[in-house]
Amino acid sequence: MTRQRRIKIEPAPIELVALSYLLSYLPYVILTRYLATNGADGDGHALTGLHILPVMLISAAISTYGFIWISGWGRGMHRVRVAGLSLPGATRATMWSGLCTVLVLTTVPLSYTFRDVSIPFMQLLMRGDILIIAPLVDVMLGRRVHWWSWGALMLVALALFHTLSARGGLALPPLALITLIIYTAGYFGRLWVMTAVAKDDDPARLRSFFSEEKLVAFPIAILSLGVIAWVDRTPGGAGAQLLWGFTAAWHSDHLPAMVMTGLMVCATGVFSGIILLDGRENSFCVPLERSASILAGVFGTVILAQFYGGKWPSGAEFIGAALLLIAVLLLSVGPRLPFSQRSLP
Repeated sequence: MTRQRRIKIEPAPIELVALSYLLSYLPYVILTRYLATNGADGDGHALTGLHILPVMLISAAISTYGFIWISGWGRGMHRVRVAGLSLPGATRATMWSGLCTVLVLTTVPLSYTFRDVSIPFMQLLMRGDILIIAPLVDVMLGRRVHWWSWGALMLVALALFHTLSARGGLALPPLALITLIIYTAGYFGRLWVMTAVAKDDDPARLRSFFSEEKLVAFPIAILSLGVIAWVDRTPGGAGAQLLWGFTAAWHSDHLPAMVMTGLMVCATGVFSGIILLDGRENSFCVPLERSASILAGVFGTVILAQFYGGKWPSGAEFIGAALLLIAVLLLSVGPRLPFSQRSLP
């Protein structure tokens, strides 16, 4: 009898996953900003993030659940019995992470739609505060932070400080500031849960955690927006904008672009989950993931400026992007240096 050889498939290098994350984030940034600056509803009013959110999240949910089913990532999900049926469910941990993900899902697209705030600047703010949180979560949960992670954190902090100084301070519109606070709270809770229960290089745990988290997050996010659309009857207010997104948007000329943003939310969610649930410390994974998304924001702004009349990034934002590239290089090379191998667990 011929013995069959089992082929072991090695996981992709984390840098390749980060590049895939950047390449899927780029069209997401471009489309979201383009819709918010060039799109209009049936009455000629400019589209906002709230107009776009319903279609984006619904298409993201459908594509994410399709990915979970086709890829088999959902096979390890916990099961619950309802009326004699065995259905996929979530643990208490993935339930909490899913609730925190709701805050992230609803604030990220909004962050690209503030007309007086550039994408790179908002990206630096939303990513910079998470970089401060990352080592705190590591230290509080007893995880070691290596020198290359501290170095990358300092580089990204320098990029943030330089951009803020050149801009003359924070000076954000109230809604942008609220968006920033909600996003930070959501990411902190998500990182904490991930680190506590699933950050151990176990592929099966990664897949089940991702699947259960998304099982919780998308329905709650969509339902929450639906409640706001139903309750808020103020003409032109948040409810009216969301109601347009749930109803008239499906007949809009902008529907293909909105659906495409949802597909990109699915792709970025998969790549981001692989990076953040990697077994290394948050102070390594978070700068890698954050830098990729910020660079996508800078590249997206350049493309919009070149081809669609958008505003070019400032010199300070370009310098910030260069510092982020150095940080990514440090994270890639640092662990592979001969003297660094002795410090690895």
